[in-house]
Amino acid sequence: MGGGGGHEVGRAGDVRGGFNRKWWWQSAEVKGSSGVVCWCCVAAAAAAMEYQFAEIDKYGNWPTLYQDIRHQASDFPCKVAKLPENRNRNRYRDVSPFDHSRIKLQQGENDYINASLIRMQEAQRSYILTQGPLPNTCGHFWEMVWEQKSRGVVMLNRVIEKGSVKCAQYWPSKEEMEMLFSDTNFKLTLISEDVKSYYTVRQLELENLATEEIREILHFHYTTWPDFGVPESPASFLNFLFKVRESGTLNPEHGPIVVHCSAGIGRSGTFSLVDTCLLLMDKRKDPSSVDVKLVLLEMRNYRMGLIQTADQLRFSYMAVIEGAKFIMGDSSVQEQWKELSKEDLEPPPEHSPPPPRPPKRASETLNGKTPDQRICVTDSEERKFDAFYENQSRKVTESQIESSENELRKRHVGENAIYSPQVNEQVNSEYEEVIAKEASELVLEDEEKEDTWLNWKPVVLNVCLFAAFTAGAYFCYRACFH
Repeated sequence: MGGGGGHEVGRAGDVRGGFNRKWWWQSAEVKGSSGVVCWCCVAAAAAAMEYQFAEIDKYGNWPTLYQDIRHQASDFPCKVAKLPENRNRNRYRDVSPFDHSRIKLQQGENDYINASLIRMQEAQRSYILTQGPLPNTCGHFWEMVWEQKSRGVVMLNRVIEKGSVKCAQYWPSKEEMEMLFSDTNFKLTLISEDVKSYYTVRQLELENLATEEIREILHFHYTTWPDFGVPESPASFLNFLFKVRESGTLNPEHGPIVVHCSAGIGRSGTFSLVDTCLLLMDKRKDPSSVDVKLVLLEMRNYRMGLIQTADQLRFSYMAVIEGAKFIMGDSSVQEQWKELSKEDLEPPPEHSPPPPRPPKRASETLNGKTPDQRICVTDSEERKFDAFYENQSRKVTESQIESSENELRKRHVGENAIYSPQVNEQVNSEYEEVIAKEASELVLEDEEKEDTWLNWKPVVLNVCLFAAFTAGAYFCYRACFH
C-alpha cells in the first residue's frame, strides 16, 4: 500500500473499521472451526479489503458498486405473496419473499408469512429474515419461531421511528409480563430484561398451549440503528453481533436465528452479510478470497433487496475489516468495542415523545403590515391547535392500533436512497417538521383570508357604489320620461 491510499486505509480503520499493521508480522496460528488459520493470512486479507475500501471511498464509487449489485441480483417469482388473501400479511407491497425460499407455516389453512430462509452452505449458517410483525401477524411470527426451532430473535429497529410505526409490539413489557396469541395458541412470558445504552437482551419463555411444552427464547434488540442508515460506528455493531454469537443462538444445533427490522431487507441484510463474511474469513484457507459483493449476491438469491443503500454497503465493508481483528486472535478487541460503544450509558427512551406544543400566540404581525392590520388567534383557532396536537400525539401513543385494511405502503428498495460519505443519522425529524409546518398553517390560513379581503375591499366597494348609482339613474329616467 503506497502513497495516499495507505493513509486513507488507516483512517478508515480505527473506530470506524481500522487495521493495526502489527498483525502483518505475526505468524502464530489459531485454530479455526475447519482447520488452521494463519494470523498473517487473515491480516493480509483484511489489508486487501481495506485497500479496496479506501479506493472506493477515494473516488466516491459506493453508489456505482451498489447499483451494480442491484442490477446483477437474481429475480425470482413471488406469486404466493401477491395472492389477495395474503395482502394484509405484508407490511410493504413491494417487499415479498421468493416462492422457493419462503417460510411455510404448519398450522391453519394459510401457510404464508413474509419471511425467507437464507442458507449459506459454506459458512454453515442459516438465517430467517422477516419483516417487523404486523398486529395481525404476531401470532404467526411466534408460530414460525416455534416450528423452525429457533432459539434467538434479533430485532434491529425500534417500534416507532420518526413518528411512524415500524413494527408491532410482539413481546410483553415489564408491566404486563405475558402475552397470549390465541390465533396460534402460544403464550409468551418475559423472564428478564438487560438494558444497555444501545441494545437490550430479553429472556423469554414461549409456551405451546396445545402441548404445554416451554422453550427459552433470547431476544436481542438493537435500539439505535436508524432506518435506511447505519450505526454510529462498527464498534457498537460488532459488540452486539458478538454478544449474539456468544449466546449460542447462531449455532447449527439450533434452528435458524430470526432476524428482522421493518422490511427485513436493509438492516437485517447488513447483519447477516457481516456475520457470514467474518465466518468465511475464519473458515477459508485463503481469507482474501472472501468477496463481500459476491456473498451479498448469493444471499440475494434467497430474499430480494438485501442491503438497501450504498451507505449500508459501505458500513458492511467497514464492519468486516474491523471484525477481522477478532479473528486474528486479539481477545482484547472485544473489550475495546465495548468501551468504544459505551454500552453502559443510560439508554435512550424506547418511544420518542411527541414534539412540544406550539406556543399560544395572542397576535401576530402579517408580513410587516401595520398594527391595525394584525389578526388575533380566536378560540376556534385555538381549538384547531388542540385537535391537531391531540391527533398527532395519538398517532404515537396509540401506535399499535393499525388496521390491516389500510393501504399498504410501498418500500422503495434502494432506488431513492441517497449516498453520503459521512455516515450520519438524520438530525431533524420529519415528524417534527410536519408538526411545526401544519401548526403554523392553521393560523396563516385565516391570516391569508383576511389579507385577501383587505386587498379586494376597495374594488368591491367601488363596484357596489357604481351599481347603486346606475340603478338610481335608471329609476329617475323611468319616472320622468315614462
